[in-house]
Order: sequence, then C-alpha cells, then structure tokens
Amino acid sequence: MKPLRIAILGTASSGKTTLAEALARRFDTVWVPEYLREFVDVAQRIPVEADQIHIARKQRAREDEAAPRARRFLFCDTTPLMTAVYSRHYFGGIDAELAVLADAHRRDYDLTLLTAADIPWVADGLQRENEEVSITINRMLHEELAARGIAYVPVGGDADQRIVQAANALAAI
Repeated sequence: MKPLRIAILGTASSGKTTLAEALARRFDTVWVPEYLREFVDVAQRIPVEADQIHIARKQRAREDEAAPRARRFLFCDTTPLMTAVYSRHYFGGIDAELAVLADAHRRDYDLTLLTAADIPWVADGLQRENEEVSITINRMLHEELAARGIAYVPVGGDADQRIVQAANALAAI
C-alpha cells in the first residue's frame, strides 16, 4: 500500500524537523529530512540560484526512495514548494522546472502541515536566514499556499501540542 505523503512546511527554526521526527516515531514509520540542510553542510556554502532545482529534485527523489519503507505515512520535512518560496525570495523568481515541481504539491501530498513561527528562533549554521527574514518567508509561504489553492493545517505551540494537532489532522484523512 502506498503511504500517505505528509508535507511539513514552515520557515527556518519553526520546528519542522522536530515534528517530522516525532511523528515518524509516533506512527512507527520513516521521515525524509530536509535536503537543503545536508547540501549546506556538505558544500560548506549557501545555495546559489542554479542550485535550487537540484535541491528540489533531490528532496523529491529522497521522498521516492523512502516511500517503500514507510508504513501508512511518509513525513516530509519540507518539499519543493519551500524551495520555490526561497527561490522567489532570494533570487527574484522560480525557474520553470522548479515551478512544475512546486505545482505538483496539491497532487503529491495528502496533507500539508504548516508549522507556526511561535517557538524561539535559533540560528542554523551556514543557513542564511535570520529571524527577520523568517517573517518575510512566512508571509510568502502563506501567499504561495493561497495562490496554489493548497489547504493546510496549522500546528503550533510546544512540541507535544504540535504532535496532538498533527495527529488529529492525520486521523481526519
């Protein structure tokens, strides 16, 4: 049986990874880490515009690789849609191939969870975002979701509250 893909979106330091890991433990399944973090750690640099499509493709490929190991749910710590939002912010637009991957979000994910920016912001190594930029990215993410007609479930509060909110949303699908 094909697992339900659960997209977890949000700005830097909004708890996406913590939530993905916790939900995978709770539902005894796997999760897909954010490839951007690995890219930055390995390359020891922030991505440039030409890297955006590679990052989005790799994120999607990692999901496809993990899907056969997933049980009922596959939790995805970000998606190509987030890459598109960052591309729009940092490079002034979204290239055509990245737009296609971002447009597939409604079709490819069975539920989108949106992490609130209501936990303390923590710097993330070479990641270029700061708390001020996170506010802008959050606004842009909401705009992209609305423009693409993507429904989402907001999750906020402490880790336990987020897990309960996400579990309730999962029970409804």
